[in-house]
Amino acid sequence: MELPMPLADIERAFKRKPAFMPYFPIGYPTAMDSLDAIEALAGNGADLIEVGIPFSDPLADGPVIQHATQIALQNGVTVPGVLQSIAELRGRGVGIPLILMGYYNPILHFGPKAFCEAAVAAGADGLIVPDLPAEESAELEDALGGKMPLIRMIAPTTSADRTRRICATAEGFLYLVSVTGVTGARESVPTGLREFVDRVRLAVPKGLPLCVGFGIATPSQGAEVGKLADGVIVGTACVRAVGESADPKRAAADFAATFRKALDLSHGTLNPV
Repeated sequence: MELPMPLADIERAFKRKPAFMPYFPIGYPTAMDSLDAIEALAGNGADLIEVGIPFSDPLADGPVIQHATQIALQNGVTVPGVLQSIAELRGRGVGIPLILMGYYNPILHFGPKAFCEAAVAAGADGLIVPDLPAEESAELEDALGGKMPLIRMIAPTTSADRTRRICATAEGFLYLVSVTGVTGARESVPTGLREFVDRVRLAVPKGLPLCVGFGIATPSQGAEVGKLADGVIVGTACVRAVGESADPKRAAADFAATFRKALDLSHGTLNPV
């Protein structure tokens, strides 16, 4: 059976192992800078991009991303503005999967069905809602109507039984939260990550990619995680590098290229210079 286009695009993105998925919010440091940064990430090594929808109470995010999304809100970013930005990125020729990452309150306020229809029309490929438990996601899944996947998240504290239930209906890829707590760069890869990935791998349908996020701060950490997982998600380090630069677009390009090179070297797909 032929896959819906967003699922087919996501599957294609994971042909390169490990896939590199940076996160960046719309509206930071300015609306135009965020579009330029995302375009630069896409053009310099990202295989998929998590596109952040700013929200006033981002409970899963650490201080760097909280600050960035607050600036974005001060810049007037709205949910319709984020969706318009997705469409603009497609108009610029960004062809890799763009996965929306946002909290449920703005989606509920917008209207789940209207939001999903607008997101698909704009060119989004998937949706991550970190504060929406799988057990309470039926309304949003119905609104999506199979047109793009709702990406599931699994934490180290998720029980084996709940992991199996989440994996049974997962589509696109699984987002493995590497640590308990909020997003933010850490000094090292968590101990026990291999066991966590292996445990989920046993429960997941064959071929569904596992991506690890939260706490990956450096290219070397990304390379280490990439040896265990199918994809590496980097948020705080990306937002910090771009937001602190006088040239956000150049910083985004350099950030993506540096991570991509480290991931390729770790898998022997790039010859060391």
